[in-house]
Amino acid sequence: MTIIVTGAAGFIGSNLVKALNERGITDIVAVDNLSNGDKFKNLADCEIAHYLDKHEFIRQVREHIFPFDDIEAVFHQGACSDTMNHDGKYMMDNNYQYTLDLLDWCQDERIPFLYASSAAVYGKGEVFREERELEAPLNVYGYSKFLFDQILRRRIEQGLTAQVAGFRYFNVYGQREQHKGRMASVAFHHFNQYREQGYVNLFGANDGYENGAQTRDFVSVEDVVKVNLHFFDNPELSGIFNLGTGRSQQFNELAAATVNACRAAEGKPELSLEELVKEELIRYIPFPDALKGKYQSFTQADIAKLREAGYNAEFYDVKQGVGRYVAWMLDNLV
Repeated sequence: MTIIVTGAAGFIGSNLVKALNERGITDIVAVDNLSNGDKFKNLADCEIAHYLDKHEFIRQVREHIFPFDDIEAVFHQGACSDTMNHDGKYMMDNNYQYTLDLLDWCQDERIPFLYASSAAVYGKGEVFREERELEAPLNVYGYSKFLFDQILRRRIEQGLTAQVAGFRYFNVYGQREQHKGRMASVAFHHFNQYREQGYVNLFGANDGYENGAQTRDFVSVEDVVKVNLHFFDNPELSGIFNLGTGRSQQFNELAAATVNACRAAEGKPELSLEELVKEELIRYIPFPDALKGKYQSFTQADIAKLREAGYNAEFYDVKQGVGRYVAWMLDNLV
């Protein structure tokens, strides 16, 4: 049985491929766009059966000439995730229409379809629950994800021929994201800042929050993969699900976890946030004018629906997850 992973050389996609390999699954068609050739490194330690360029893959799907039989599932992680890309035509074609064509094909062929949505659909909301009245994206990236989710809701009402599950990823961090540049996680940037300059920068006070006190639901890619595989193992589950930890933690906590994990590798003791600030290992910079009014100062996934779907595992908190991530980076990126 063949499994298709789109965005397979990307962040979450490559982690999914690796996790499937760890289950002994290697009959994987990896789909991606390797215009950024460095992304191949994410697949270099993985086993796949075939690689397809994204444009060739979608051509075959649209023409219903895909040459593989017995497809067990499609993990659709391929998308433009640059929230600062304001090319609406590109974003809607790449994120919305591409996903819609895949949905139609998977429904025609009765193939389970698991895809990446985003917490960006909630915009500056304060309640993050999978309900239409709580959704108000702030940019065309969030809108592209939002619009497809609306399509899925209508399809569910009409009746599905196979599983469709969408995951609204919150702030994902973890291994195999180094190719993302400025769109990589804050944990990745903090790691590199500390290694290069001996301290990390955080945004200062804004929107009623003190220095570094803005909070997000930071979720390890290890947990993201586990949730995807839970739904893969339970093809009777369909719907749209938040994928976060259900807790909101300060950027201060993330920075402290990163610096202390680096210090531990150097044989240095753990310091409190106050000590890290006093020693200028964490520093604050003025909040950028360009982000004022457009910035999510708080996110926290309501994961009640995910729990109702039978996913009961605990999620890593920032200290646990970032500690594991820093150890991986020290082993693989240095």
